[in-house]
Amino acid sequence: MAITRIAYIALRAVSAVNRKLKRRFTLPGMLVLGAAWTGAVLGVDTERSMSYQMFTLLLAAIVLAVPFAVLFRPRIVVTRDAPRLATAGVPYSYRITVRNQSPDAQRGLILSDNLADPRPSYAQFSAAVAAQWKLLKRPTLFEIWLKLVAINGAAALGERAITEIAAGRTLEMQSGFTPQRRGVLRFETLTVARPDPLNLFNACADYHAPGTLLVLPKCYRVPPLALPGARRYQHGGVALASAIGDSAEFVSLRDYRPGDPLQHVHWKSFARLGYPVVKEYQDEFFERHVLVLDTFGAAASDDVFEEAVAVAASFAATVDTRECLLDLMFVARESYCFTAGRGQLQAQQLLEVLAAVKPQAGEFSTLADSVLGSRAALTSAILVLLAWDEPRRDLVRRLQATGLQVVALVVTDAPEEIGARAPWLTLLQPGKIELGLAAVGA
Repeated sequence: MAITRIAYIALRAVSAVNRKLKRRFTLPGMLVLGAAWTGAVLGVDTERSMSYQMFTLLLAAIVLAVPFAVLFRPRIVVTRDAPRLATAGVPYSYRITVRNQSPDAQRGLILSDNLADPRPSYAQFSAAVAAQWKLLKRPTLFEIWLKLVAINGAAALGERAITEIAAGRTLEMQSGFTPQRRGVLRFETLTVARPDPLNLFNACADYHAPGTLLVLPKCYRVPPLALPGARRYQHGGVALASAIGDSAEFVSLRDYRPGDPLQHVHWKSFARLGYPVVKEYQDEFFERHVLVLDTFGAAASDDVFEEAVAVAASFAATVDTRECLLDLMFVARESYCFTAGRGQLQAQQLLEVLAAVKPQAGEFSTLADSVLGSRAALTSAILVLLAWDEPRRDLVRRLQATGLQVVALVVTDAPEEIGARAPWLTLLQPGKIELGLAAVGA
């Protein structure tokens, strides 16, 4: 792994230098810097070339521009007012407030927002390299580096020009971008920059302003989906029932037992008998659906997994949970089940959970056992799968054997390898997800 470590050190160093150059030098400054470097290379032999004179002139211009950065000490307060949530693929905007506390007007400023360093750690980089080689894929180390930077939340937030802000005045401005991936974006600093008179070098002042933004997965349009099935008994039914739908049905009166809620006390009987009596209610029966996300994608590409999460998010946001329960089940470090509807979580909270889901190494049987363990209370199942192998087919067969309605969706970039399929099975291909979802339930 010596080559991997050397490559990691080199990529990290090059990216750090590249970031500093882009931060400090303006576009004309980068052109001057490149021309100066070219002049230095071509003018090594001063007897045979005059290029060294170009190098000397351009270097002098850069040297004159740099000292202006030392003199830049603005008395400015910058704050960011950003919402907590955004959605991948949807334009996102927020407000930045700039207050000039100096006695002089500030002109020609450039404001930029900065995210936390997206460069991967060596452990993350080496694990990604090992995983790619294990799958017999051969991307370059630079391609793996760029992919990890994107996964870690790299985003171009852009710059905003401030033509002038008067002394003691406050300026509010809108900034924004379009996040391309789900997950957590961590803001780090706000930078106010001012170019030197030659417009070559930026003097920068950083303002510490940490913050986080949770980017929810993108959602596709899902056609109306009928999820038929019989109502099932739900353990703790009254506690799970909301004010909408079935109301609790009174069964009888009984003596009070420690722990009974006071709102169930029948006060007229209490007054007549002299000891507390409570009302007893019938447990609830209603529909309960499960949305299963397959996180065991050892052979699936990153694009396939991201599309699978987006499909699961689309159903989580579409299924009407006012009259039923919807369980979101997946495996991360352990098996998780989040329930929405009838006084439980809301659909947006399920999307927040999906924003942090990552692919796992392990056996699909872990997820299958969790789903089968709760099948007695389920009405139907929506399975978002990353493959169509024997363990996944066996899960579908066992769910159908109990009378559950099953909708299986397999996200794959090689649909031709799956062959013939049943009406309840839909193949979804990255780049054509919405077209495939239109056929669900048709």
